[in-house]
Amino acid sequence: MLKKLLRGGITLIGVAVGYGVFLLFQYVAGETGLIAPDALTKFWWGIIAIAFALIFGLLFFLLTPVMAKKSAAFSKGLEAEIKHMSAQDLLAGTIGLIIGLVIAFLISGIFSRIDNEPVSITLTVAVYIVFAWLGVVIGARKGKDAMTAIAARRAGIRPQSGKSQSDAAPKILDTSVIIDGRIIDIMKCGFIEGRIVIPEFVLVELRHIADSSDGLKRERGRRGLDILNKIQVDYGIEIYSTDSEKSLSEIPEVDVKLLKLAQAMGGKVVTNDFNLNKVATIQGVHVLNINELANALKPVVIPGESMNVFLVKEGKEHGQAVAYLDDGTMIVVEDGRRMIGSSIDVSVTTVLQTSAGRMIFAKPK
Repeated sequence: MLKKLLRGGITLIGVAVGYGVFLLFQYVAGETGLIAPDALTKFWWGIIAIAFALIFGLLFFLLTPVMAKKSAAFSKGLEAEIKHMSAQDLLAGTIGLIIGLVIAFLISGIFSRIDNEPVSITLTVAVYIVFAWLGVVIGARKGKDAMTAIAARRAGIRPQSGKSQSDAAPKILDTSVIIDGRIIDIMKCGFIEGRIVIPEFVLVELRHIADSSDGLKRERGRRGLDILNKIQVDYGIEIYSTDSEKSLSEIPEVDVKLLKLAQAMGGKVVTNDFNLNKVATIQGVHVLNINELANALKPVVIPGESMNVFLVKEGKEHGQAVAYLDDGTMIVVEDGRRMIGSSIDVSVTTVLQTSAGRMIFAKPK
C-alpha cells in the first residue's frame, strides 16, 4: 500500500513538473516568436498543457521503481561518504555550499524581471540547486588544497609549481606499515604526498589483530589503531569502502585485494612487507617500501674504513662474532668470538647489500 501511495505521489509530482515545463515552453515560444500568443486559442493551449502534464506524469510513473532504487543507493552512498569524511572536508564543503548559494542569489535576481511568475520560480529553483551542488562538490574536492595553500602563504612558504597534492597518486597503507609506526615520521618529513587511503578490509584486519587472544598480536593491533588515529587527526585519511566492488569482495586474501585496489585506483602501496613488495613488482603495482627507504638512508661504509663496535653474540660460522650499528645494521667480525662482550676497533673488509638490508664484514685491527 505504501509503495502505491509513493508511486501515486511521484506521478503527481511528474504532472506538476510537466505543467511547469509547459509554462516555460509557452513563455520561450512567445518571447522568441516561435508561436504567437494569439496563434492558438485557450482551448488548444489547454490541450497542450494537459499533454505535457500527462507525458511527464506517465514518465515519472514508469521511472518510480528505478528512481526509488537509485535514491536508496544514493542515500546509502552519501551516508557512507559523510561518515568517512574528515572534519576539514566537511568544513570545506559547507563553505562551498554557502558560496554557491550566494552566487545563485545574485544570478536569480535576473529572473525576477521575468513577467511569468511560474517560469521565474522554476528558473530560480534550478539555479539554486545547480550552484549549491557545485559549491559542495568543488568545496569538498578543492577546499583542502585551498586551505593548505592559505596556511602555507601565512607561514611565508611559496607554493610550488607543478602537480598539486590532489594530482598525486593515492597512497594505500597496508596493515604492516600501520603497525610499524615509522610512517608517521615519514609523513612529518613530507615524503608522502597525495591522498592517504586505508581500505576498509585493512581496517577490519587491524581490528581482528587488536582483538586477538595472543597477547603480542593484541598489543601490536592496538598500537596500529593508535597510530591510525594519530594519522587521521594530524593528516586526515580516506577510509575506502569496497562494498560496491564485487570483484574485491570475492577475493579472500588481504594482500591480493590491496594490489587489485591499487591497480583500480592508480595508486601506490605503502608497505614494509618483503613478499608483498615482490608480488606487487610482478603485477606492475608501484610500491613504496619503508624498509628500502631506511636502508637507503643508512650511513655509507666502505672497505678499509675503521670503526669501534661492541660484540654482542656469536656468529654462524666458527670464530665469528656479531655487532650492530645504531641503525640496526649487522656487522660480522671474523675471529672476534673470543672478544664477545667488549668493544674493539675493526676494519671493514666487505659490504653486502641484500634485499633484506645491508651486512658488513670486518676483522679486528
